[in-house]
Amino acid sequence: MKSKKNLTRFTYESAAFEGWRLCISRAGTTFTRYFPDKKFGGGKKSLAAAEKTLADLKVIIEGAKRVDNKLTPATIKKAEKLLAEAV
Repeated sequence: MKSKKNLTRFTYESAAFEGWRLCISRAGTTFTRYFPDKKFGGGKKSLAAAEKTLADLKVIIEGAKRVDNKLTPATIKKAEKLLAEAV
């Protein structure tokens, strides 16, 4: 599987982690979440979960108000909650 924009595939023979990393930066804030293959039941399922979460996160970020060209604390909290609950 190949990496995509905002989604990076991690497969290391010598490391314990194999899966996808979601990382997106907007307005000075970076959001990151890992989607391990073991937790989601394989590479394709972890990719599907990462893509769904990325789409939901983009909706929150792109539609958010900005103060001094930065995301508001409420938007950041909402986005972090979405990442924490991602399944």
